Amino acid sequence: MKIQSYNLGPIQTNAYVITNEETNRAVVIDPGMQPGKLIERLRAQETTVEAILLTHAHFDHMGGVDETRKAFGAPVYLHDLEADWLTDPRKNGSARWSDMTPPLTTDPAEYALDEGQVMSLIGMEFRVMHTPGHSPGSVSFLCGGHLFSGDVLFRQSIGRTDLLGSSERDLIDSIRGKLYRLAPETIVYPGHGPRTEIGYEMQHNPYVPAQMR
Repeated sequence: MKIQSYNLGPIQTNAYVITNEETNRAVVIDPGMQPGKLIERLRAQETTVEAILLTHAHFDHMGGVDETRKAFGAPVYLHDLEADWLTDPRKNGSARWSDMTPPLTTDPAEYALDEGQVMSLIGMEFRVMHTPGHSPGSVSFLCGGHLFSGDVLFRQSIGRTDLLGSSERDLIDSIRGKLYRLAPETIVYPGHGPRTEIGYEMQHNPYVPAQMR
């Protein structure tokens, strides 16, 4: 497995490409905004993109969906609670931050995600963990010892909860009840900022310390 990270768009969203090096097939998680360099690199490597997975549908994570989907013909996966966010600039937030982006819309996702779902993609298994709080349909993807947490858990921080459909209580419950139950050595790849580990966050995250589980 090879994991590549791209910082895309005005908020420097982390887009991830997970590649099976034996088959050169890949999954893209959160293609962000302005995904040109990601698409160019994958084309140069002649990589086949099998799926586009969205941790949630805020504009800085879904802004590159249309371009990436058209470039590779790959289907999009998104939790059903945000099924209409791709077509609604108010819900995906692009209507609110007009200084950073015009209103964004794209076609709906081809597939819905749900808690506990296990997807076999590129010869690997991706387990879906519904982790609401930052947004109602936020999910995290677990692939082996690698967790792609979107805007739920960051290094020594957590996702904001002042947005449409967000809930601080739900966010804390998601982290305590699901993410902190993973192995401490699980590597966390967040939607923004540097990667971290579950064990490190349990010891050092000031918003969700381990002793409060």
